[in-house]
Amino acid sequence: MDKIRALTVFRRVVELGSFTGAADDLNLSKAAISKNINELEEYLKSPLINRTTRKLHVTESGQLYYNQVCNILDNLESADLSVIESSNTLKGTLKISIPMSLGLLEINPIICEFMHVHPDLSIEVVMNDQYVDLIEEGIDVAIRGGAELSNSSLRSRKLIDMRRMLCASPNYLSRTTEIAQLADLMQHKFLIYSFSFSARNWLFRHEGETREITLPPSAYVVNNGLALKQAACSGHGILLLPDLFVKNEIESGELVEILPHWKADKHSLYAVYPFHKEQSQKIRTFIDYIVKHFESIKSS
Repeated sequence: MDKIRALTVFRRVVELGSFTGAADDLNLSKAAISKNINELEEYLKSPLINRTTRKLHVTESGQLYYNQVCNILDNLESADLSVIESSNTLKGTLKISIPMSLGLLEINPIICEFMHVHPDLSIEVVMNDQYVDLIEEGIDVAIRGGAELSNSSLRSRKLIDMRRMLCASPNYLSRTTEIAQLADLMQHKFLIYSFSFSARNWLFRHEGETREITLPPSAYVVNNGLALKQAACSGHGILLLPDLFVKNEIESGELVEILPHWKADKHSLYAVYPFHKEQSQKIRTFIDYIVKHFESIKSS
């Protein structure tokens, strides 16, 4: 039995809850996955996973063993990284998860610059606006909006606070009633980003006063920020997006900010990474690089 291979297989089976999922993840056959688990259980003289035709269940002994296995494999990875990354040349693979819209606009260009600085590093980018489980998907670092960490095995580092702007096109505003105060918004059409934690409840503040607006049925709902901006530029209604999304359109006049004295809550951007990988030089170097980029934006 290849002990390290068997431990790795066991870990991924538990994390993915599936022999098939582990086989796909590790690029092994399902038979090889079963063989490794069987050999490990025979070696330990104890069942680790109870299998049925529909699902698997980790035994009490299996759960205890899994916790120890994770520590062992993580320590081995850290030991490997301490040697591999001891030089200034970063090597290996860095798997990065970024949101689709902001990724295309802002993050992916930074990654492309980073690749020029570290040409021996292989980068795999996963673009997805939905929540991605870093541990399950094997992600090294994710760029996310919001700092809430549902998993205690994750750590985060703030990149930037983005001001959210209430905008519409001049064409739309010319065809509708005047917006002089927040109450006037209720007579208008809204464009909604469906993945927002507060998609239909917009909170605004002005001189110590806080107002929340619950939006009526909307003209357009979409799960992509770029598509949302396109709908606004086409004159279909009012949107609320971080300034990084709309800065060019505001400068060109394609979009106009509405009620600028009422400030929506800021949208913070974070780099999130697994706790056991925080000593990885390539992860630290990438996060430092992207932090420096956003610091230059804040100071400009």
